[in-house]
Amino acid sequence: MTKKFSIFLTVLFCAFIGGVCVISLLLPDKDFSPLENRYLQKPPKLSLETLGSGKFMEDAEDYVSDHIAGRDFWVAAKAWSERLSGKKENNGVYFGAQDTLINRVDTPAWEDTPAQQGVPAKQGLSTRLGYLDTLVGNMSVPVYFGLIPSAAEIWRDRLPAGAPTADEKAIIDQLYFSTGASTIDLYGALAPHSGEDIYYRTDHHWTSLGAYYGANAVLEALGLEPLDLNSYQKTTVTDQFNGTLFSTSGVRWLPPDTIDAYVPNEGIKVTSWFKGSPEEGSLYVDSYLDVKDKYSYFLGGNQALCVIETERADAPKVLVVRDSYSDSLAPFLTERFSEIHLFDLRYNLSSIKGYVENNSIDLVIVLYSFANFTTDTNLFLLGR
Repeated sequence: MTKKFSIFLTVLFCAFIGGVCVISLLLPDKDFSPLENRYLQKPPKLSLETLGSGKFMEDAEDYVSDHIAGRDFWVAAKAWSERLSGKKENNGVYFGAQDTLINRVDTPAWEDTPAQQGVPAKQGLSTRLGYLDTLVGNMSVPVYFGLIPSAAEIWRDRLPAGAPTADEKAIIDQLYFSTGASTIDLYGALAPHSGEDIYYRTDHHWTSLGAYYGANAVLEALGLEPLDLNSYQKTTVTDQFNGTLFSTSGVRWLPPDTIDAYVPNEGIKVTSWFKGSPEEGSLYVDSYLDVKDKYSYFLGGNQALCVIETERADAPKVLVVRDSYSDSLAPFLTERFSEIHLFDLRYNLSSIKGYVENNSIDLVIVLYSFANFTTDTNLFLLGR
């Protein structure tokens, strides 16, 4: 390489970097990235406190990264480079077989982990289970506990060879053995169907088919009549769903997922609390099929409380302490319950005990995905 050519490359590189910086400064800031499905870093606030703690520089770095010109291209390019270099993971997401993206699931500690060197304390499984057992002790109605294993457990055969992930089944078995709540065998319901599309390939949720198998596990634990899939007509509402793993992994080369619905919406009354007050809702919200967050088609997405009333007046009333997996499960539950109350601890600080008594609830189900149960910081609300 000649000296002139070296100078040319250096000038070209500097011009490229300078051009990207100038364009980034001139472009208007965006608050939200639809492709990544997250809010972007706001301009950092300069103060003596933020300078001293290092927060200003951290926020500044995040701000520059989030607002660089062509960010979507660079995110995808990084994922491609990881793949071409032989790596099987990017941003905690495995590149699985059969065009599948799978979240890595870390093994949670059983005991609490104290805070140290800027790392916050973490609740262990024993503490989380203690909150659940406090709820059991407070209730005058039966309490059931169900943990939904992730795709990393059920689709282990799709993981890259040697990919580390938690032994979810063993941990779930230990939690079930240790709790005073009645338990729901969701692993046993899903594992025999591991060859089917029971999770999305680009998202962490189960599909409507997976939710159907989950609903039958719930009904079996409660001693209620199971559902028959053959009695439903499957309707594909979209074939352009790119989920959360598509967003976080940077992977852009996989075909999108489809979203299916089975249970009709007739004869159902839905009341949703999106903003702290009741408003008319629906089992399915078609407007979400036109945006990135298509999974919110089920019930309309996150909300503090959702009450679903059916025409089955003689059936029991159930309260489900839930995460987002229950959004696609709820339509199936309408077949066996008169009322389904979906209670989200992330947005609802009400006393569960008081709510059960005030609404004549017949049974309570604490239903979480494995990953959410082991990381949710709001489980202490179970004992209120």
